[in-house]
Amino acid sequence: MGSASARLLKLFEGHRLTPTQRRIAHCMVRRAGDAPFLSSVELAELAGVSQPSVTRFAVALGFDGYPALRRHLRESEPPAEAESAAEGEGSTGLSEYQQAVHAEIENLRHLAALLEDPAPVERAGALLAASRPLPVLGLRAAAAQATGFAYFAAKVHPDVRLLTEGGSMLLDRIDGCVRAGARTLLCFALPRHPRETVEALESAREAGLSIVTVADSAFAPVAHTEDLLLPAAVGTGLAFDTACAPMLLGRVLLEAMCDGLPDAQARLEEFDARAGERGLFAE
Repeated sequence: MGSASARLLKLFEGHRLTPTQRRIAHCMVRRAGDAPFLSSVELAELAGVSQPSVTRFAVALGFDGYPALRRHLRESEPPAEAESAAEGEGSTGLSEYQQAVHAEIENLRHLAALLEDPAPVERAGALLAASRPLPVLGLRAAAAQATGFAYFAAKVHPDVRLLTEGGSMLLDRIDGCVRAGARTLLCFALPRHPRETVEALESAREAGLSIVTVADSAFAPVAHTEDLLLPAAVGTGLAFDTACAPMLLGRVLLEAMCDGLPDAQARLEEFDARAGERGLFAE
């Protein structure tokens, strides 16, 4: 795919990792540019695990130890990227704001590469279209993505139920969606991942719902082998993460869902007609 994060994902594919090891993998994907240059102690601190856990992680991937894993990462990195990482982004002359924009552009390139295979998104779109109602979950940082998706989805889907508040009522609302006939739940999950999101997804699975998740990494804490997880990286160069790729992936899912709703175009035209009659928009 041509990016450091894509190379890491390919390295991790096919390995059965423990939750702690997935946490390390998730950290490495988020810090893909720095990963080949981190010591085992530094990686352990960033991932919030012990240094021996990092060693066991490297062995689980088939290496003799962490030094061998780091050497592999350095040797597999294209020279241009290695030189850039060694010199540091500050030498490019770009401001931190410009660097953040360029990082997001790279995230979008990575997303475009993932979408070369449209099958996962098409499958997700069919699941979302078939669910009546369609619960859309997003807590804390992910609430904005869930709200944006639900706003547009409600224009074409007959019953969208937005879930952006945690607490004891969240599981009740998921149960209510199941009783009403829901078959699939769409989840937006972004760092830092609330424990409530993980617990809500566990409850939804136990209730028999299929889960489609948009997450920042295939190794995010919300990842589950039974779910359809679609990764879209977030930017980490500013004080708060940027989420252009998850937002765009949400719009792509909307498009795929519309393909599974035969009356989607008619609903949009009906909305436009009513909006015109009411003078809803200034233009």
